[in-house]
Amino acid sequence: QVQLVESGGGLVQPGGSLRLSCAASGSIFSINTMGWYRQAPGKQRELVASISSGGSTNYADSVKGRFTISRDNAKNTVYLQMNSLKPEDTAVYYCNVIVRRTSALNLYTYWGQGTQVTVSS
Repeated sequence: QVQLVESGGGLVQPGGSLRLSCAASGSIFSINTMGWYRQAPGKQRELVASISSGGSTNYADSVKGRFTISRDNAKNTVYLQMNSLKPEDTAVYYCNVIVRRTSALNLYTYWGQGTQVTVSS
């Protein structure tokens, strides 16, 4: 199995910054894509940003220019730097990783437990 531990959420004023971290551990042969999703009350979970094993990134239009996703492959960790935060960024943020657990080509998807981000004055 694979475990994901998230950290870095909290309460911040509009215009402020937060950095989320998600560390993966367990039965990992290699990690494919790592990403962050969020879910606000009454809304569906949506992709915020993702990063491939080669470093290619993808962002939701609503966060482009404000959020930056990065990864440290040596630590099996993905980060989300969130700047210029807005009240509409308030949500539970979930880490998502797609891994190979062995040398076989099977891919497995895992989710973190979620971390609350609240943007409010």
